[in-house]
Amino acid sequence: MARLAQTAGLTDIQQEILSTVRDFVDKEIIPVATELEHRDEYPQAIVDGLKELGLFGLMIPEEYGGLGESLLTYALCVEEIARGWMSVSGIINTHFIVAYMLKQHGTQEQKDHFLPRMAAGDIRGAFSMSEPGLGSDVSAITSKAVKDGDEYVLNGQKMWLTNGGTSSLVAVLVRSDEGHPEGTAPHKSMTTFLVEKEPGFGQVRPGLTIPGKIDKMGYKGVDTTELIMDGLRIPADRVLGGVTGRGFYQMMDGVEVGRVNVAARGCGVAQRAFELGVQYAQQRHTFGKAIAQHQAIQFKLAEMATKVEAAHAMMVNAARKKDSGERNDLEAGMAKYLASEYCKEVVEDAFRIHGGYGFSKEYEIERLYREAPMLLIGEGTAEIQKMIIGRRLLEEYRFQG
Repeated sequence: MARLAQTAGLTDIQQEILSTVRDFVDKEIIPVATELEHRDEYPQAIVDGLKELGLFGLMIPEEYGGLGESLLTYALCVEEIARGWMSVSGIINTHFIVAYMLKQHGTQEQKDHFLPRMAAGDIRGAFSMSEPGLGSDVSAITSKAVKDGDEYVLNGQKMWLTNGGTSSLVAVLVRSDEGHPEGTAPHKSMTTFLVEKEPGFGQVRPGLTIPGKIDKMGYKGVDTTELIMDGLRIPADRVLGGVTGRGFYQMMDGVEVGRVNVAARGCGVAQRAFELGVQYAQQRHTFGKAIAQHQAIQFKLAEMATKVEAAHAMMVNAARKKDSGERNDLEAGMAKYLASEYCKEVVEDAFRIHGGYGFSKEYEIERLYREAPMLLIGEGTAEIQKMIIGRRLLEEYRFQG
């Protein structure tokens, strides 16, 4: 069945990891995903299985107890997991963005303190940029940190935290005007704080409240929450990198990893939708033959498969670009934009192939139809991706007049 979305040039270790993850998805995720999703139940047994596989340490360096694998390996694993259930891929995505930010920007003390326990899955990460009135305009952040001796006092409300309840470490982006004179550009007066907390809801540490889960159309199972800071005191040594004013750049670096992840999720969901569509088309009969024998359905399957293949290729290219150490915001933006749009289209075509049965909760495609729209807005909307792509193209193709 796995003819589409093959990746050339993988090492034996990468192939072994992917084979193990694919087997886990087929046996442990797909059979239970729809039932758990309909109950909006956190997939604890699945998460425990991922922990046993070492997936929470996949990209964390070996010196900190991780597997030290590449972004490409991680993205291909995410693709497989999202093929089983997109919510599970969301559970590890925010964890890895925080681990990546620590690896790239953290002080040595911060790396030594957090990364080994993150690799083991004992600390789960979440990150927080968005606010209730913010949208895509990160420069409009109003949450603020004020220096008070050897601590900072944080106040404000954050929104759309994936793993907000189950996480024990949150990377929070706030304004920090200390050391930055009035008139400083907003993105130069932001700081990322590493906020440790107890998992759960309500007051999870003094000054920090996680009110509860946000009820969503799809992307269920994983907890999406608000975060309210009211006099939250954080030691100065929990400023990511030890220096204020660098938070925006640190977060944007992490978001590039996140965009590759969202592209991989789109690829995985689209692959599953294609599998369901092509399977149903061969089982369902109309006018005396399987609907797969009707030319109109064959055309639809051809378009779906081509979109799956194209999105996968762009996602792999973006991951490899990041792994090479080169700037990849153009490739990540393109991959995220194409994969999320194609995912929506492939899922809708599979839904149409199912006919009336696609509208029934008994069929898996119903769940995918509600999940795909989240990818259109996660880690930046299509419009934001187009802005990034357009600006980078003008940099690359600057007219010398």
